[in-house]
Amino acid sequence: MVARASWKGHLKVGDLACAVGLYTATSSSDRVSFNIINRRTGHRLERQFVDSETGKPVDRSDQVKGYGLENGDYIVIEGDEIAEIMPESDKVLNVKAFIAYDDIDKLYFDRPYYLAPADEHDEEVLSLIVRAMHDGKVAALAEAVLFRRNRTLLIRPHDGHIVATMLNFDYEVRSADAIFKDIPDIKFDKEMLALAGHIIGTKHGSFDPSQYEDRYEAALVELVKAKIEGRSLPKKKPAPERKVVDLMEALRQSAKMSGQSAAKRTPAKKKAPARSDSQSKKAG
Repeated sequence: MVARASWKGHLKVGDLACAVGLYTATSSSDRVSFNIINRRTGHRLERQFVDSETGKPVDRSDQVKGYGLENGDYIVIEGDEIAEIMPESDKVLNVKAFIAYDDIDKLYFDRPYYLAPADEHDEEVLSLIVRAMHDGKVAALAEAVLFRRNRTLLIRPHDGHIVATMLNFDYEVRSADAIFKDIPDIKFDKEMLALAGHIIGTKHGSFDPSQYEDRYEAALVELVKAKIEGRSLPKKKPAPERKVVDLMEALRQSAKMSGQSAAKRTPAKKKAPARSDSQSKKAG
């Protein structure tokens, strides 16, 4: 199946411009999905909006957005009022600046898209822009009206392709201060840090996405297949018993044992042999 662009427009860098399309780089369409059905009839259920006070269904024509106030009342916001302030799209992805890729905190990354030329006539211009970005080791910050809102995107070369990652706005990224403010600044001695570093070193590896399986999704697929084929349902394997280890206590015990080992390796001073009474008299 040919992929369909989520958005089409023009990428503009100064006087250079080319027609492009944005294609979603991630998708949840391959996941197992369920409908809610009536157990007794087997019919699919439909959702309805009901009045929270009367419990009666509300017609679509009477459904309107409302902003909740502290006293429990609502301010009604009409659809045409929202449409009036909605930004108009000029179908242009306008590059504002080029920056080093590492200049952006990845907390601001939202959703990735593939950026591709709209047709073969635009391939040369887009390839030129991307090649210059690759050689300069930079990424482009661009703005556009996408999906009825103004958005900021980070455009960068990636494995021979072009990725445009939608960025979160500053107000959408929560500050970590409120979460970590009560954590004290703990001091560690060199032995404990060395042991922790050794543990990390034994687990050193690289990221290969094919090595990580969505075990819940795989179990859902197996469950559905068993139901379809009339087989007995798969049973959940018991989790292996794991000994819970207090890392800090393990580090302390290890540091303690290291200290004891060092003490054993230090040779003790030899005591002078006891002298007999006769030897003492001769000495006198």
